[in-house]
Amino acid sequence: MIDVELLRGDQQVIKRAAIRRNQDISVEKPQLLDTQRRNTIVELDDLRSRRNETSKIIGSSKEKSPELISEMKEVGIRIKELEARLKDLTEELNQILLNIPNIPADSAPDGNGEEDNVEIRVIGNKPKFNFIPKPHWELGEKLGIIDLEKGVKLAHTRFYVLKGKGATLQRAIIAWMLNFHTTNHEYQELYLPYLVNRETVIASSHLPHFEENMYHDEEDDLFMVPTAEAPVTGLFRDEIIDEKELPMRFVSHTPCWRREKFSAGKDTRGIKRVHQFDKVEMYKFVKPETSFDELEALVKDAEEICMALGIPHRVLELCTGDLGFAAAKSYDVEMWSAATEEWLEVSSCSNCTDFQSRRAAIRYKNKQGSKPKFLHTLNGSGLAIPRVMIAIMENYQQEDGSIIVPEVLRPYTGFDVID
Repeated sequence: MIDVELLRGDQQVIKRAAIRRNQDISVEKPQLLDTQRRNTIVELDDLRSRRNETSKIIGSSKEKSPELISEMKEVGIRIKELEARLKDLTEELNQILLNIPNIPADSAPDGNGEEDNVEIRVIGNKPKFNFIPKPHWELGEKLGIIDLEKGVKLAHTRFYVLKGKGATLQRAIIAWMLNFHTTNHEYQELYLPYLVNRETVIASSHLPHFEENMYHDEEDDLFMVPTAEAPVTGLFRDEIIDEKELPMRFVSHTPCWRREKFSAGKDTRGIKRVHQFDKVEMYKFVKPETSFDELEALVKDAEEICMALGIPHRVLELCTGDLGFAAAKSYDVEMWSAATEEWLEVSSCSNCTDFQSRRAAIRYKNKQGSKPKFLHTLNGSGLAIPRVMIAIMENYQQEDGSIIVPEVLRPYTGFDVID
């Protein structure tokens, strides 16, 4: 959530942000609501003070004044009216503020959409084959490790079943990634609920903006996590953290559910775009002055996974028109897909500045007796599992249709080849 002080001060910050994001964001309505809300608070405080003082006079007087008693009844009625008005104004203002995206960082490149993202670096050489490489859905079917038809039978389109060495490969990737991040990057591993309450997904900024893409249990009002980012953000909701605890770095594996709409085409074949997938997520709570350095480190942590797997990757800096709702600055890490000859996004690393911490009321205290401050939050995939599997299958495929398992995964799979 943006700082409400921006409505009272330099509104041009919000207007410039809207232009950079190519969005239409009106500041007049929330500014009016904020003014009305503050005026209501002033009137309420005056009336409550007046009632308290008058109550003391009435209580200490031997003779009760009918005029004062009648006046206090009117004051009581007015206070109740103002309390109801304040509640309505606060709720209406909050609903508007919850739908205003984060302010892009000054260093984020301007642009209209993904075509304006900036390629920062490319690492590794694309593999060359002396045969025509097959896409992962053909390899998976012939090897009997991916069953798309059974996924549809059990659930719906965009679901799938992993079998045999396919299921083992996914489990191995997850375990290896978690160990890599906890051992090499000093993240603390978390096991999290896969269903979270409404307050949690509001705090992480998935609600109300992305509600239509989320799976929801109406009876208990719980949401299936779209990513571990949501529950990790909620860990410290409404808390004040000791500065000595920062930075805090967490990593977690969760399934992720997204009710996204897909149009027909190559992007919907296989396991590239699905409704349920597994992901290892990295997350940081940091002091504001270190957050952009921590973002660069977060990207490096994601890149090291790609390099350890021996798969070519590139890093893109997202332009303002392609930034996520909560992000002030973001990078995408993409792996090369050898058969379809495209880059697959396996991680999006973002600095959300104080956007999520304001929504979640997460603050830190930098010295004894000092005023608590909002910290900064960062998140990034470390990595998204299905697309890593696609990259492994397509880059490590052999002419006979078998797939070589990357060396770092072999202690976790127990086999070297999928054939």
